[in-house]
Amino acid sequence: MASEAEILAKVKAGMRSPAKDIPSLRGFIEKGQGALNARAPEIGEFHPDVELRPGLRADISVPKGAGPFPIMLYLHGGGWVAGSAKSHQKLGMQFAEAGCLTINLDYRLAPENPFPAGLDDCIFAARWALANGARYKGDPARIAIGGDSAGANLAAAATIALGADPNPIRFKAGVLIYGLFDVPAVLGRSDKSMNLDMMARAYLAGGYPALLNDPRVSPLNAVKAGAMPPQFIICGDDDPLLPESHAMAEACRKAGIEHELHIVPDMPHGYIQVWMLSASNDSLRKLFDFLHRHV
Repeated sequence: MASEAEILAKVKAGMRSPAKDIPSLRGFIEKGQGALNARAPEIGEFHPDVELRPGLRADISVPKGAGPFPIMLYLHGGGWVAGSAKSHQKLGMQFAEAGCLTINLDYRLAPENPFPAGLDDCIFAARWALANGARYKGDPARIAIGGDSAGANLAAAATIALGADPNPIRFKAGVLIYGLFDVPAVLGRSDKSMNLDMMARAYLAGGYPALLNDPRVSPLNAVKAGAMPPQFIICGDDDPLLPESHAMAEACRKAGIEHELHIVPDMPHGYIQVWMLSASNDSLRKLFDFLHRHV
């Protein structure tokens, strides 16, 4: 088996070679998901491909025990155009192993379904979780939302939108794993290694560039007092999106929103799923401790 240093070097090399187009990105993620999902933990129940409504499905991971369990609505990364509940299957099960009924959402992807389709799916799924979570031993009074990369963007945007709705949902906690929260700022930086421009154009379609500053796209623009529950923000210091985590933490500080910011040395984008890395396991322990304290 490769050493941890060799694995880390391979992950970093992959992140430095961005996919040139959406089919390539989807293929890259699909190719890697077998290794990332290996050695899945034992949990109470696993319900794949549960239909929440026509065209919207989720994998549901249930912890061991009688419950009721806090609910985690998890939104996978992939630049709004790639990834799936399957690419993040083990991660969803790890949340369940840690005690959360986990709804790992297969929201619609661009360019086939451009903005706001994916965000609308996340908002619908949050309401579905409240109405249906008890069927899977979940406690609707204790619900959190989280995601990685574009999934963290959607988690932040959905949190703010649902909190401002006439029929609001008040999440107990949020988990933001190497997310992007100010899309124009990311596009304006010199590091183009993630090819975000391609993803943003596909996501916004005819709304590009007019919608770039819309808080549903760049949720940093809507962070204010009371807009978000306590937030767990984490990113590696070798990640092009590191400034985004700093910016979100600073916005939370100014708004008086409780938060934790964790910067992980030498870790690149996507590391949280690379279970072979000790930093991944340590980060997940900190994340689950945060959830145990807040949800």
